[in-house]
Amino acid sequence: MKFLAKNFINGVLTIVPIILALYVFFKVFTFFDGLLGRYLRPYLHETYIPGIGIACTVILITVLGWLSTQYISGRLIKLIDRLLESIPLIKTVYSVLKDTMASFIGEKRSFSKVVLVELPHTGMKCIGFITSEEVEHLFSSLQNHVAVYIPQTFQMAGITVLVPKEQIEVVDVKPEDAMKFVLSGGMTATKNKEGLS
Repeated sequence: MKFLAKNFINGVLTIVPIILALYVFFKVFTFFDGLLGRYLRPYLHETYIPGIGIACTVILITVLGWLSTQYISGRLIKLIDRLLESIPLIKTVYSVLKDTMASFIGEKRSFSKVVLVELPHTGMKCIGFITSEEVEHLFSSLQNHVAVYIPQTFQMAGITVLVPKEQIEVVDVKPEDAMKFVLSGGMTATKNKEGLS
């Protein structure tokens, strides 16, 4: 019985993460391949190769990105942008999506600074990520504050807190390492252990 239990646990620890990672990769690949692939498949029939949809999606996004820098097409895209930001309800969804995309791949990326935030009167600290250093537009008294996102363990949910700048400590830790550390409940060892101590 111990032999079976030991090997089952070994399987859970070694094989299950591999299977889940491959499954997630397959689902993501299938989703992005299907964005344009579903329209190409009827024309290509048996000659359709998985991945063509992704390649066409990348090419289309690249071409549209280039068009957004041109005079006439750029003005048209800006007009559509302003239109979407003026329609009630749609403007909320659009602005959230636009800002979220810009925070990950834009010039002013969020989640690039890892900080420690001390819980009041406890001496305990939370790991967080600066998402905005300009929050005074919400309320004038917040001019010396920053927005810090604190993720929760074992899930992507979290809370956003507005913290005075002098109460945060920027630490020299890679954002990916810090996120893995928090999401795993501290079980994932980071390469820069001194930064989290």
